[in-house]
Amino acid sequence: MNRILLIISVLLLSGCSQRVIDFTAISSKNIDLSKGADFKRSPARVKGEDRKHIFVIFPTGFPSAKEAMDKAIESVPGAVALLDGVVTTHSWYFPGIYGQNWIEVEGTPLIDPLLLKGGH
Repeated sequence: MNRILLIISVLLLSGCSQRVIDFTAISSKNIDLSKGADFKRSPARVKGEDRKHIFVIFPTGFPSAKEAMDKAIESVPGAVALLDGVVTTHSWYFPGIYGQNWIEVEGTPLIDPLLLKGGH
């Protein structure tokens, strides 16, 4: 009996994760590519996510890859794009009670030094 309850609990509380796409460069910002030679790669990777909740069976919305990307880019001053990254979807749901869906975007920020100086 305990074994059956354990198996059911694991199945009900398990989550799911799916790698959607790997990318070389991605952005939702307007970028002046003529100044691309001046751009700098950040030494650290960043993550952004857009998370939505499910109450009983009603979702509060649908996660957006654009929102997750914007949060990741905007987390670094002067960043205009992400390089060498990945977009992943995640979810978990306890049937009839609560769950979450979210999209996570991770990459290396590409920084426009002119934006740091207040140029543009």
